[in-house]
Amino acid sequence: MPDKKCSEIEQNDCVMPVRSANPIRARSLIRDNLEKQAGCLNLIHSRMPNIKVFSGTSHPDLAQRIVDRLGIDLGKVVTKKFSNLETCVEIGESVRGEDVYIVQSGSGEINDNLMELLIMINACKIASASRVTAVIPCFPYARQDKKDKANAQSRAPISAKLVANMLSVAGADHIITMDLHASQIQGFFDIPVDNLYAEPAVLKWIKENIPEWKNSIIVSPDAGGAKRVTSIADRLNVEFALIHKERKKANEVASMVLVGDVKDKIAILVDDMADTCGTIVHAADRLVEAGATKVYAILTHGIFSGPAISRINNACFEAVVVTNTIPQDGHMRDCPKIQCIDVSMMFAEAVRRTHNGESVSYLFSNVPY
Repeated sequence: MPDKKCSEIEQNDCVMPVRSANPIRARSLIRDNLEKQAGCLNLIHSRMPNIKVFSGTSHPDLAQRIVDRLGIDLGKVVTKKFSNLETCVEIGESVRGEDVYIVQSGSGEINDNLMELLIMINACKIASASRVTAVIPCFPYARQDKKDKANAQSRAPISAKLVANMLSVAGADHIITMDLHASQIQGFFDIPVDNLYAEPAVLKWIKENIPEWKNSIIVSPDAGGAKRVTSIADRLNVEFALIHKERKKANEVASMVLVGDVKDKIAILVDDMADTCGTIVHAADRLVEAGATKVYAILTHGIFSGPAISRINNACFEAVVVTNTIPQDGHMRDCPKIQCIDVSMMFAEAVRRTHNGESVSYLFSNVPY
């Protein structure tokens, strides 16, 4: 009865019969009454926002894995460029009153993908979406999170803060990301940010793929990752070490000093991202010189730009393990040492829990199966 309110249904049509001489008739009236009450409840529930997941062009495979895990279909969206390379986005279905999730990673053509994400967020917001959540597995410009030493770059921008402002102004209500380069980036936002960790998936990979992991040592290639490696080392109950590096300029390491004993141990380098791979290759050489028997590298975001692939091919790694926050199919074809951990189930579970109003803290220390 779409033309009546639920209160009217209760008053007029949901009155239970007091008595009836015919027991069959009484049961029929009760059944009809219960069906009307169920219809009333369905009318209420139908007004609650449903879920829609859309994919940008940066990582459609991850978005498809997320919706497959959730048991829903990917939302229809058309992205194209005009002849002057302006981005145009057309949302192909209604999002009015919906809980919308847009999956777009900071990889590939980063500036184009970021602009596409902003336009998609705004398109959904002005189409009356109830809530818009940006699922950004690899946060763009995360390395530009602070000004460096004043004597070197006193006029350097804090671009990560600028990106945070742009996402908020575009209309994002919530951000889901993974392994931010600096956790403090969460403070750049005035909206909720869920920073998931790859650590549970990394621990699972180590235990399943390195038979001698109990004789390993977890190594950070720089001082900034000390907290990350100590957490993993504590959970594996093994030792940790770190490498102090000095840079003369970006993407160029001047010197490395190893702090810790790696002799006759399996060294596992852990970092949040690798771009040109100069740091981890130098670190691997330093570990072998110090007596490590094998060297693995485990990275959350495998950017692998410039000479990265050739450097890894020529380095002494047993394996370089990355997650699929960034598309890795091409990199894996070019470099047999690269292996990939699927983290789509973590994002899918974060989306499901967020949509249902549940806590996501379980994901900080566990891998959903």
